Amino acid sequence: MSTFITGDKHGNFHDVIMFALRNRTNRADTLIILGDAGINYYSDERDTNLKKQLHQLQLTMLCVHGNHERRPETIGTYEETERFGGTVYFEKKFTNLLFAKDGEIYDFGGRKCLVIGGALSIDKQYRKEGVDWWADEQPSDEIKKRVEQKLDSVDWQVDAVFSHTCPERFIPRECFLDFVDQKTVDQSTEKWLGEIEKRLDYKEWYCGHWHTDKRDGKMLFFFYQFRQIFSQTLN
Repeated sequence: MSTFITGDKHGNFHDVIMFALRNRTNRADTLIILGDAGINYYSDERDTNLKKQLHQLQLTMLCVHGNHERRPETIGTYEETERFGGTVYFEKKFTNLLFAKDGEIYDFGGRKCLVIGGALSIDKQYRKEGVDWWADEQPSDEIKKRVEQKLDSVDWQVDAVFSHTCPERFIPRECFLDFVDQKTVDQSTEKWLGEIEKRLDYKEWYCGHWHTDKRDGKMLFFFYQFRQIFSQTLN
């Protein structure tokens, strides 16, 4: 029973399928996707066909909420259930495809892991609300309150954080796009995560969103790479 982690997939799971086959995973193994899995994106048969394909894999996935996908709690086919010591969203037809609830602290091998999804879409002006962009992409005040209350309950001590974007001071500025005026970008989520990070006692923080693979101290960014949590081994 192993727990792996990787970055954004945006609906392309070829590398996940090859990873599962190469490592001979089973349903007791979990792959955490750090947002923008793209499994709930089109809201039509394209999503269903992808889910059918992924349901055949001998692997359980736990997806953090990104910014280019719908929140499962807004989709009528999803229910809540208990997994990893916390609440997750799932559909009865696709029981190995799980979606994390922001603010939950999950247990992976005795380690406490906090989930905080969401981020800003810098391309939202080119997208259509309710079609390929959703206004609830960033954490709401309610979600932020839930996260902070959960941290209060554990004295602000966890082993790891799984988030989509990163705290402000870790933003990889080398990943900025030249055509985007950064002065116009809302970094309120990153600023809030920065305040969380200052107070939090943690060992490692994993995030996606920035389409890069790198380490900055205890902050680990994922895009292409796969690895086990709390392991130096990349796959």
